[in-house]
Amino acid sequence: MPALYLIDGNSYIYRAFYAIRGLSTSTGMPTNAIYGFTNMILKILREKTPDYFAVVFDAPGPTKRHEAYEQYKAHRPGMPDELKQQVPVIKEIINALRIRTIEKPGYEADDILGAIAKEAEAEGLDVYIVTGDKDMCQVVSPKIRLYDTMKEKVTEEKDVTGRYGVRPSQFPEIIALMGDASDNIPGAPGIGEKTAVRLLKEFGNLDNLLENYKDIKNARAKKAVSENMDNIKLSLELATIYLDMPLDISAKELKQGKPDWTKLLEYFRRFEFSSLIKLIPDREAPTIEKTEYITILDKNVLNETLSSVTNELTIDTETTSASAMNAGLVGISFSLEPEKAYYVPLSHLYPGVPEQLPKDYVMEQMKGILEDPGISKTGHNIKYDFIVLKNEGINLDGIAFDTMLASYLLNPNKANHNLTDAAMDYLGIKKLSFKDVMGKGKKDFSEVSIEDAANYSCEDSAATLKLKKYLEPAIEKENLSKLFHEIEMPLVEVLADMETAGVKIDLPLMKSFSGQMAKELASIEQRIYFLAGQEFNINSPKQLQEILFEKLGLKPLRKTKTGYSTNIDVLEQLAREHELPGEIMEYRGLAKLKSTYVDALPKLVNPETGRLHTSFNQTITATGRLSSSTPNLQNIPVRGEWGKRIREAFIAENGNLLLSSDYSQIELRILAHLSEDEKLIEIFEKDGDIHTGTASELFGVPAAEVTTEMRRSAKTVNFGVIYGISPYGLSRQLGISREEARYYIETYFARHSGVKKYIDTLIEEATGTGCVSTIFERKRPVPELKSTNKNIRQLGERLAINSPVQGSAADIIKVSMINILKRLEKEGLKSKMLLQVHDELLFEIPEREKDAIERLVREEMENAVQLRVPLKADTGIGKNWAEAH
Repeated sequence: MPALYLIDGNSYIYRAFYAIRGLSTSTGMPTNAIYGFTNMILKILREKTPDYFAVVFDAPGPTKRHEAYEQYKAHRPGMPDELKQQVPVIKEIINALRIRTIEKPGYEADDILGAIAKEAEAEGLDVYIVTGDKDMCQVVSPKIRLYDTMKEKVTEEKDVTGRYGVRPSQFPEIIALMGDASDNIPGAPGIGEKTAVRLLKEFGNLDNLLENYKDIKNARAKKAVSENMDNIKLSLELATIYLDMPLDISAKELKQGKPDWTKLLEYFRRFEFSSLIKLIPDREAPTIEKTEYITILDKNVLNETLSSVTNELTIDTETTSASAMNAGLVGISFSLEPEKAYYVPLSHLYPGVPEQLPKDYVMEQMKGILEDPGISKTGHNIKYDFIVLKNEGINLDGIAFDTMLASYLLNPNKANHNLTDAAMDYLGIKKLSFKDVMGKGKKDFSEVSIEDAANYSCEDSAATLKLKKYLEPAIEKENLSKLFHEIEMPLVEVLADMETAGVKIDLPLMKSFSGQMAKELASIEQRIYFLAGQEFNINSPKQLQEILFEKLGLKPLRKTKTGYSTNIDVLEQLAREHELPGEIMEYRGLAKLKSTYVDALPKLVNPETGRLHTSFNQTITATGRLSSSTPNLQNIPVRGEWGKRIREAFIAENGNLLLSSDYSQIELRILAHLSEDEKLIEIFEKDGDIHTGTASELFGVPAAEVTTEMRRSAKTVNFGVIYGISPYGLSRQLGISREEARYYIETYFARHSGVKKYIDTLIEEATGTGCVSTIFERKRPVPELKSTNKNIRQLGERLAINSPVQGSAADIIKVSMINILKRLEKEGLKSKMLLQVHDELLFEIPEREKDAIERLVREEMENAVQLRVPLKADTGIGKNWAEAH
């Protein structure tokens, strides 16, 4: 039977807006309602394949119900500005989906939905009204159903009768009696849903009830009905859908058309809906023009092709693992021109696989080209290819352009810069995804057919070359060339060397730590049970809620969907009132250290190298800071006994030492440079103690009388300023009143007027330009500054204050890393850089190079850039990381 789907547009726009919070483009355009609404429609099209389709909206202006009752919906707030700007886009997308939109002045969407549904029913169509509004229950019939996509629930006639105890057509009579606060329908005060249903069952219908109200047995209900006759009749009128309203369109005119996928693709690209782009049928999406993809299985063809390589090539490796250090090379593709790409299969393994060229032979033939610095190489995440090839005995040289890094610099707020997304974002083309090629049941890429692998890999190379031609002038236009070519690109090789070097772990010590931690956790566990007065599952938020808020009677601070919050912020505040929350925090912290590091790291040691190899990411943080993953070694706590002890397990090989060099207060020094604050500059020029100086100012005591506690508070203020801390935030961190925290901040800015002026000017300029920059001209868009939402705008101010400082610190340490590697190579030293953890670098050095390396590292770190104040690096040396730190 043909089916008509009618969507309650306004209802679903609001539901999408509030169901998905915080979604916006990298430029700050809110998109939560657009995404949620569009995703819902696509789901219906995909799963229900409706024959007829329409989206119904409320028309602007008053309706007939407002004429009957001026206060109808009077207390409803206006549409939020961040939703208002999304509605026109939603309507454009509906139009591109070839779905009719309907609205009629004087009538609500409910009226149009009901009237069209009844007409469609008469024409023999099955009707599904897509809504979460209970008012639509009154139109449900054998052929008209309600469909709530968010709950995946279909409401039929029997469901309405079962839920409310009356026929669907009587639903307005329930509302007439009980009223509806959301629509400001008065009803009869004192009558609720249960009473309304009972009365209607007893009297049969509302007319009979009103005529015979004196027969109502319950005195309170009788009084409510007798005193509100007019309100009840008015409420019935307001609650009843106008099924006989005049329609300008018939149900059969709502035939679903073929979506304009090209137009939809433009919208999905503009609003960065990567997941929706994947839903566009492959046959409808623009793809890379497959002019010529050549699979090389013959030595002569390989040699002839390689002989044509002159100035540049784009390269891509196909392997068995996402981890470069664990990856086996399966094939390699390259492209010399946008219209042609080559794939050389090397290690495909499946029944009937064609004979492939020996890997050793191919590597030998390609080695000269790949190691030639005069032939520029382009890749997407070329660090990965560098490591894979290095493990095959090839030192990739001439690395000139990484399209992933270029994409990141142009749009650092974007979450993903993978090749599939980049090809769509910049070129508007949909390429094969890794998931498409792998399919199901394959162990790794070696089991992919050579034909499929060639199409995929050649497309990668061709797309990368096309991206380079698009992104290179864009980098130039945005004045990012210096940052790209002098910092980010040279850093690729530095990070690759660090990743391949790895770091040694003392496995027996880690095993010992695990046992000690288990005993300590068991001890804390018993203390927790004692304080709670019973045993319970400490890892269960629900059971912890019961202990804290029911049994112990502590005051809940924040509610979540699953009950009262027991997160770290809440526990910190509750710990002031009772011992148990403090023990819970200690238990959680220790358990996390044990599972994340002590138990997990030994399992990640490479069996061939015997070392731990992390992966450094250049394109994750919007500020330019590096991050590390698999494993993340940047989050090992610096403070606390176990943070230090875990570092003891990071050791040097026999005959070697570990050297740690850490920038001293680099962010505060950068703040002094950027703000030109005279007092800050003076302190750093004299190599003074910035925290003691601030404490002296805040507490009005001579520097000699500053206590440890005063200095700690001043340190929090100093670093809080960089992060745009509020009085509330500072009060939470220091455990003081908000008034006292406000005094600290105001006193700081009174003494450091240069910092205050810098911050005010920065926010004003960033609000105008929409972005902030580092010393090295790294740009970070801050669209939050233009938000109409106060909380989001304040977040934007904090980002604007912090990003130039944190980003400049990131750039400076990157420069020092590049310069250090150059010096190590130039001076023929054996020392290796192993890790970068924010402002710290860790090296493994031969004992005989100790003095030379310590001097070299300090020189390069302290002279990476000339600021208005000196940079300072503190170094330490030891047999393990804890000793060196």
